Amino acid sequence: MDVRVVDADQARSLDRSLVQVAVGVLVRDDGSFLLTSRPAGKAYAGYWEFPGGKLEPGETVEEALRRELQEEIGIAFQDCTLWKVERIDYPHALVQLNFCKVTHWTGELTMMESQMFAWQQLPVTVQPVLPGTIPVLQWFAKERGFEGHTHSASTE
Repeated sequence: MDVRVVDADQARSLDRSLVQVAVGVLVRDDGSFLLTSRPAGKAYAGYWEFPGGKLEPGETVEEALRRELQEEIGIAFQDCTLWKVERIDYPHALVQLNFCKVTHWTGELTMMESQMFAWQQLPVTVQPVLPGTIPVLQWFAKERGFEGHTHSASTE
């Protein structure tokens, strides 16, 4: 599997063990998708991403995503489909992002970490976009036959 290197000019953390992350790509019937901002105090704070988080020991991707979406945005989903997997080498961590499409959920969106949220279409209007989010925007563009920029070029 290829690894996308982000901010290659920056020093890498000493712990380069692969961190498994479950990521929820929530898609509404109209095709819009949910992006949330990274909370203050986290790496890349203020950048826009799909919600999710690290797998705890013994958790499956689905179990972690269920827990993370409840903790972060206050929703529960009926089912999710593992869609794509991408490895990203950030200066602070080497992560494997397990992207799951979620099309049915219950509960009202509640930003539990004081983050912001936005329902988006292509091209995405929020910025900056987290580098690990960019492949998903490209996949959406390919799926949807979208020609043009998926996000602001200043975020890459």
